[in-house]
Amino acid sequence: MSNRAQNKLRGFSLIEILVVLVIMGLLISVVAPTVLNSADDARIQKVQADFKSIETALKIYRLDNYVYPTTEQGLEALITPSTLEPEPRNFKQGGYLAEMPMDPWGRPYLYLSPGEYRDVDLYSLGADGLPGGEGQNADVGNWNEADA
Repeated sequence: MSNRAQNKLRGFSLIEILVVLVIMGLLISVVAPTVLNSADDARIQKVQADFKSIETALKIYRLDNYVYPTTEQGLEALITPSTLEPEPRNFKQGGYLAEMPMDPWGRPYLYLSPGEYRDVDLYSLGADGLPGGEGQNADVGNWNEADA
């Protein structure tokens, strides 16, 4: 084989590969926290946007039916008419929401009417699905929108 052919067959040395891996590791350690924090912020923004659309649907429901759905009727009362008391008098054809949005962690939003903080409380239990918590596991409710 000629020198030219040998140069084409030559691969990377172990040292070159290790240097590349170290550089990639350093870049990931710098970039990953920023990306992960952005993802957490995006989840909270999605929750707040969902709260706004659900609250709008609840207000229209109340205008049509004079009361908010009860806790027992739940948010499903915005999609299909509830058969529980008080039954809606003027349920809008097609409902008030096309479908119930899920929180960013794949669980349904929780609903209280009357609420502890507002006329109606909407909330998510965060990433862990348990009451309380900090950071990504913290509960998020429509009463603490200014905190988000």
